[in-house]
Amino acid sequence: MSLEEKLKKWRRLEEEAREIRRREANWSFIESQPPRLRAALKYYIETGDIRTSAKLGGVDIEDFRELLRKANIPVVV
Repeated sequence: MSLEEKLKKWRRLEEEAREIRRREANWSFIESQPPRLRAALKYYIETGDIRTSAKLGGVDIEDFRELLRKANIPVVV
């Protein structure tokens, strides 16, 4: 498998994960959050980067994971 094929596969998998997070998310819960947490949740949905998302939200990773559960956002690996 060439590097180009691997990159194409990686992009496809990332897009699939993003779509799953978007589809499963409880958007009314997300929109009801304070601006900083709302932005962090949306960032996570788009990127899947839990560490940066937690920092953006001003919470530790454990608290952010709990917030993900409440928002029905799956952790896709």
